[in-house]
Amino acid sequence: MKLGKLKEIDIRKVWAHEQFDFSKWLASESNIQELGDVLNLSLTNVETEKFVGNYRCDILCQDELTGKTVLIENQLEPTNHDHLGKIITYASGLDAAVVVWIVAEARDEHASAIEWLNKHTDEEVSFFLLEIHAYTIGDSMPAPQFHIVQQPNDFAKTAKSLSQKGELNDTQTCRLEFWTKLNDVIDQKGKPFNKRKPSTDHWYSVAVGTSQCHISIELVNKDHKIRIGLWIPDNKELFDTFMEHKTEIEQAVGMDLDWDRLEGKKASVVSIDIPGLNFGKQDNYPELMDEIIDKVLLLKKAFKPYI
Repeated sequence: MKLGKLKEIDIRKVWAHEQFDFSKWLASESNIQELGDVLNLSLTNVETEKFVGNYRCDILCQDELTGKTVLIENQLEPTNHDHLGKIITYASGLDAAVVVWIVAEARDEHASAIEWLNKHTDEEVSFFLLEIHAYTIGDSMPAPQFHIVQQPNDFAKTAKSLSQKGELNDTQTCRLEFWTKLNDVIDQKGKPFNKRKPSTDHWYSVAVGTSQCHISIELVNKDHKIRIGLWIPDNKELFDTFMEHKTEIEQAVGMDLDWDRLEGKKASVVSIDIPGLNFGKQDNYPELMDEIIDKVLLLKKAFKPYI
């Protein structure tokens, strides 16, 4: 078998201008989704050239699940002090919770600065430093690739913040450990869906492509089970639409689901339980996490035609 060789090419030959070429390319639906996959975010509501006082940031968007503001600043050259100052200024002016700096080359001093920012801020703010590269194989079209240079250590930041507040009890610690291990398994399986930041919450949300609903993984340790459900926060009509296709959806999942319209409440949920959760006995965690991922993917696929 003949194999080709990857050849890196000058990204300025792919995108001559940051604003008119690269930012426009990145803001398209498929490319911003690819960036979101790298960052483990579901990026929506994309705006370009957003004004911050007398200046303009490159891209502003939101994370679909958390609603957090995401600032993206592009620099098709090596990092410099000027752009580092700009991203902090823009983040402050726009109250951004996630800051993404995409560059051609990350200098050591600026990678160190982003690492320092992540270490000395709480879990409410995250800084990412990425390099963008482009490669060809033979006469192929250039293929872009994002490379993460710095990113927040979510487990460390969350644990540090909660420890400082004196709020980290045994149950919270077990939840934080569970979600961190689940993220490791998601990585091992090739990221079939975007990871979320580990937390001490009993739930973990997975985006389904719309802000109208999402899949929630819930740890119900007192009942020794895990609940996987499609949550519809405030749209009874959408629940009723799903209900009209109950037979098809359950056939696609391959099992009966629990349909709860939650009368008198804003939310509705369609769910299934996985038994066997016990924070005090974790030897079955690998099997539970495999089943969680399988069930999430089944629900996403089954509901997608009706979203």
